[in-house]
Amino acid sequence: MLTSKQKELLLFIHERIKDDGVSPSFDEMKEALNLASKSGIHRLIVALEERGFIRRLPNRARALEVLKLPDSATPTAPPRGRQTFRPSVVGAGKPLMGDNSIPILGRIAAGVPISAIQHEVDRVTPPIEFADSDAHYALEVKGDSMIDAGILDGDIVILKRTDSANSGDIVVALIDEEEATLKRLRKKGDSIALEAANTAYETRIFGPDRVRVQGCLVALIRKYD
Repeated sequence: MLTSKQKELLLFIHERIKDDGVSPSFDEMKEALNLASKSGIHRLIVALEERGFIRRLPNRARALEVLKLPDSATPTAPPRGRQTFRPSVVGAGKPLMGDNSIPILGRIAAGVPISAIQHEVDRVTPPIEFADSDAHYALEVKGDSMIDAGILDGDIVILKRTDSANSGDIVVALIDEEEATLKRLRKKGDSIALEAANTAYETRIFGPDRVRVQGCLVALIRKYD
């Protein structure tokens, strides 16, 4: 059985995905439920996930799939535009531009963390070895914290979809299920260090439960004006 807040959040997420095609942000969920902090939203999402009502899609920040609704909320008539209820998926994406294209899922911070991997915003054709969209995706870089690794503001980085990485890999790291950033990952005992490649930025250290790898850097595309 769901609490009133869990049910309220589940229905809010379902309606937003059904109407807009994208999941609401943590701030929008916090405001809708009149909660004081986003940590409360995180706890509700974990509870809904544990009870099998939603699941988080891999390699996408805050991408949620509604698996079922509580019996008391099952509509007597089909939702708009549907004959039966089906899972609502964030980031359904645009039609393929070609067999060799992969999705650009948003903008990633190489500097102060910003939201990323929300949904498909464009597509790009990478080198053929990275053209499998099931195995790879792309992000646009924002910021200068990785310039000493040759990654500049405006570059398109190609990531291999994975939830694990070796110490020293450049990864997309999701912090506290809210912020995504592009950094070099170092394993330091029981801690995870996210290192910039620019001396103007300090290394950030987290407990392992606060960082989730969402992809490893495999290639880069740069346009010249």
